[in-house]
Amino acid sequence: MTHNIARNRVGSLILRQIKDRMLLDLSGNGVDMSIQRIKSFCLVLFVFIAGGLFAQPAVDNGKTIFRNYCASCHAKDMKTKATGPALAGVEERWADYPQEDLYSWIRNSQALIKTGHPRANELWDEYKSVMTAFPQLTDDDIASTILYINDAAKPKAAVANNAGGVVTETKGPDYTWLYWVLFGLLGLLSLILLRIIGGLDSIVAAKEGFEYEEEPFLKKIFTKRVISFLIFGLVVFGGYMTVTRAIDLGRQQDYQPDQPIKFSHETHAGINQIDCQYCHDGARRSKHSVIPAANTCMNCHSAIQVGSEYGTAELTKIYASIGYDPSTDKYIENYEDLDQDEIKGIYTKWITDNYLDALALNSLDRKGEKVVKQQWDDIVTSLTNDQKKKVQGPIEWIRIHNLPDHVYFNHAQHVSIGKVECQDCHGKVEEMKVVKQHAPLSMGWCINCHRKTEVKFDDNEYYASYKAYHEQLADGDKEKVTVEDIGGLECQKCHY
Repeated sequence: MTHNIARNRVGSLILRQIKDRMLLDLSGNGVDMSIQRIKSFCLVLFVFIAGGLFAQPAVDNGKTIFRNYCASCHAKDMKTKATGPALAGVEERWADYPQEDLYSWIRNSQALIKTGHPRANELWDEYKSVMTAFPQLTDDDIASTILYINDAAKPKAAVANNAGGVVTETKGPDYTWLYWVLFGLLGLLSLILLRIIGGLDSIVAAKEGFEYEEEPFLKKIFTKRVISFLIFGLVVFGGYMTVTRAIDLGRQQDYQPDQPIKFSHETHAGINQIDCQYCHDGARRSKHSVIPAANTCMNCHSAIQVGSEYGTAELTKIYASIGYDPSTDKYIENYEDLDQDEIKGIYTKWITDNYLDALALNSLDRKGEKVVKQQWDDIVTSLTNDQKKKVQGPIEWIRIHNLPDHVYFNHAQHVSIGKVECQDCHGKVEEMKVVKQHAPLSMGWCINCHRKTEVKFDDNEYYASYKAYHEQLADGDKEKVTVEDIGGLECQKCHY
């Protein structure tokens, strides 16, 4: 609001200056100079108003900033306390202090604490957690983030979906029409100013004693000065977009592809509470977490042969990939040498038998025939492609998390030594039916994590060599040691 008031005041001042200059120049001999000044004022006014329209805080921009800088410490519902406080109503809690104090807290909380600020010290006493400094955030960035926080904290209106269940949906007011009105007013103002310039041109012509010939409309608009400004603006905008797109190159936050088998982490890690490292056992002992082989699946699914959600549809894909016959509870000999018709016979029999048993039928009905055909077609589609012509062989899962080749990341170092929870990087996987990339996995995101993550000295003998830090902690000279303190921001750690 403060920015909008300032813009309105400056806009009024510009118009007043235009009026004063017109009266001054028309009363003397400087009419031609008046025209040039008005043209300059028109250009400045256009840039000022257009900049005001496009530089407004926006919820979408705030959402991006929150995800990149805030989501790792603050709850997404904005109402639950996490590492940091619940963010809903942050402006109300800081209402007794100037807005600049809140913005200073967000940019550098420790600096504000050192000044003795009451609210800053109250938060520090409650949480005793150092918030990462974000000096690069502008006022509009912070305002956008607060807009997103307020929007995310709104009660969600329940609406019925097509299946008769209930989903939640939140829609804020649409102010698109307001922008069109502002653009319309800006265009009208430009036309009025052009008419004024035309009138002044005719006065100059009459004074100089030659016939006035009005310039074409487009020529009036696209003067050399305007064209130069547009070229400059295009260069700046093009450079900005190039840098932004280059930074985002290869990043795929929220990437959520459909996998060849509908494996639900919600069912396995959530409902059945299977530990992440049971399947991804490489995470505790190697650089890679590894995708589990089908043999890991068979530890359970040689006994559990019908799924709780998809029945035989998805589990049969696993059996067909490794050559396990669930009808006989045996692995098929020379499975690699069988042709596709033989394999089809084995698994369509299994699907048929389960369908008949489930419905207590003696023979397939029309619906059953459709089910058997559909499941077999899905098996072929999921397990074959242009390079893999047979259903036999490994399941080709689609990779989701993928760091650039020049980045070194070791799962064991984080999981076994750093005691980092899987959810810190991958989100609440136990609630995902289809896994997606939760974090941006950008360098800034990793650096911020290293700045605030406390090293667990007491839990691991590996850190016994850091004697100076142990002594400082024991003497009370240091409250905690972060990954940054032990070299977590050194370039060679990830880019050796």
